[in-house]
Amino acid sequence: MNKIKLAFALLAGLVFGACSSDDGGGNNNAKYTETAVSEAPVWQVDWNYNHERPDWKEPTVTYENWTILMVQIEEELQPYVTKDDMMAAFVNDELRGLAPSPATNLSGKQTDKAKFIIKAGGNEIGSETVNISLRYYCHKLKQIFTLSENMKLDADVSTGIDENYIPEFTKGSAKYPVVKTVGAESHLTRVGIPFADGNIVGAFVGDECRGLVKLTTAGSTPLVIYGRVAGESVTLKCYDAKKGILYTIPDALNM
Repeated sequence: MNKIKLAFALLAGLVFGACSSDDGGGNNNAKYTETAVSEAPVWQVDWNYNHERPDWKEPTVTYENWTILMVQIEEELQPYVTKDDMMAAFVNDELRGLAPSPATNLSGKQTDKAKFIIKAGGNEIGSETVNISLRYYCHKLKQIFTLSENMKLDADVSTGIDENYIPEFTKGSAKYPVVKTVGAESHLTRVGIPFADGNIVGAFVGDECRGLVKLTTAGSTPLVIYGRVAGESVTLKCYDAKKGILYTIPDALNM
């Protein structure tokens, strides 16, 4: 009988212990933390790098075919554009076209949305698709961003003239070569964090911001995260301005 009572007492203690560990007061296994904040956090990806200014020069050869590209810089990089920036088009590391500076309007001033105009040439026939590597050097950030695009060298076909052509150069960063896109809301829902339209979600590796986004009413906001190497552990943070609360999910995912 005493053995039965002892076993019952131990079982009751285990059940009580399990319930108390789930109490909001001091959960050592909490999947996220809450912090009251009086001011909105200032988060920003640091795009500064260490590239030297490239020695790109206009091609001296005459090509049989060519096409015109008008490339607009994406919103994330717009604040860093200066007259000292350059952009070039390469095919197999051969420079095929160069914009030595951003385009200007009739008064000689840089356009509101920084654009580069490149005449890219080649001896490939007009119907042939060519893989062109666009390389954008940002002087202020000391970084060369690189993206590739399949195009045709056809004088009758232009890119970015009748429509905006805005490559996502941030996805071709030399500083952050590993890029991952996740659904911000899905990661918040997974651990039970309430969220609303307008909340700010940021991704961090240590104290370094690696991406941020404002949640939309759609409920499936893509969060682009930039990594230095594969396997980095990413912490997610969500700021709720109405509640004045900062939610933190440590080790939310890996790059």
